[in-house]
Amino acid sequence: MGRDHTSKIVGTVWGLLVLNTLGSAGAKTIIPLPRSLIQMVTMGALAAAFALALAVNLRLRIRANAYVFLLTLLLALSVISSVNLESGFGALFRCARLALFVGTLWLLSRWWDGGLTFVRHHIRMYFVVLGSVAAGAIISPGAAMPDLYGGRLVGALWPLTPPQIGQYAAVITGLAVLLVLGRRTDRGSAAMVIVPALVLLALTHTRTATVGLLIGLALAIGSLVLTSAAARRFFAWAVLCAAVGAVGFGSLLQAWFLRGQSQENFTSLTGRAKVWDALLAAPRTTTEYLFGVGLGDKSFGGLPIDNSWLAVYHEQGVTGVVLVAAIIIVLGGVALLRPPSLSRACAIFLISYCAIASYTEAGLGDASPYLLHLAVAASLLAAPVAVDPLPTPDVPRRRAPRWARRSEVT
Repeated sequence: MGRDHTSKIVGTVWGLLVLNTLGSAGAKTIIPLPRSLIQMVTMGALAAAFALALAVNLRLRIRANAYVFLLTLLLALSVISSVNLESGFGALFRCARLALFVGTLWLLSRWWDGGLTFVRHHIRMYFVVLGSVAAGAIISPGAAMPDLYGGRLVGALWPLTPPQIGQYAAVITGLAVLLVLGRRTDRGSAAMVIVPALVLLALTHTRTATVGLLIGLALAIGSLVLTSAAARRFFAWAVLCAAVGAVGFGSLLQAWFLRGQSQENFTSLTGRAKVWDALLAAPRTTTEYLFGVGLGDKSFGGLPIDNSWLAVYHEQGVTGVVLVAAIIIVLGGVALLRPPSLSRACAIFLISYCAIASYTEAGLGDASPYLLHLAVAASLLAAPVAVDPLPTPDVPRRRAPRWARRSEVT
């Protein structure tokens, strides 16, 4: 199988993983899509991704990777916490989904070599997703910005919520900016990604994604400042533009950030804090405290938890929190130990973004876009594959001509 053909299959597998993690709950679409149909599509995408990854890696060649190993431990913990069916049979179904997800990452780890291949796959796939969002907004602006979500942009063709769209837009914007600074793409191509993504991010009014993008880029570019003149120039211009924007458009930025909410609603994080307090105050047995109640829909009392750490604590217990913390710490530690490079900067951006978003978004304990972001970071931090030198063919030695031989002294 040719290298180009294999690369296309790997890219297809990554696209199917992205499709699987889009979810099935969200805004009403222009053409009503039954949730059962969406779930069939997303689960079918995951099964196809695993089958394709297995077909292209029949010899089961994998690379040792701390990230996927910790995910495997989290999978085992999820099975242990779900077997008592406290969260119903759906918990075992979610465990099976997580098993296929982790298995596919193991099969793909063969191609994790510290290069930017999976960064490009990531940008392409989420750009396609954002393209469907933009198409829905053009076809039906009313359905794309409904009053139910306060006029924020949602997916009108596929049920996507404003936080999801904001997350995808922020991630590909940050990665595209870093590729430009690293001179791995031209400015025109990057602008075709960055400009529409920023417009969609602004229309979603997603504060978490915006803060994650700004802080993540600051940390990533900061890691390049000492070795890249382009990074130093960009950083200086960014600081200048931020200062001018804060002075000239401070009131507009504040209005966008508050989204018309009252001070009380803003300080309670749009009601999230009430759910968190109730979850922490709920009585738990020792088993539930250590291992959780099993994989669920990331809700408590019928309300979304919207915090990765508390969602993991609820579903996988303190042990799960320790494993998720180990994932972030290990990836972050490896990134800090790597010498400055574009791959390291992209990994720092993805890790920091996921860490920031984990405060108001769930997803670090189950198959989700956040685990895909971290998988890309793990591929960037992997050691380059050693290339064996080409064997030197055995060439028979030609006998020197008679006139070139040294005369024998007898």
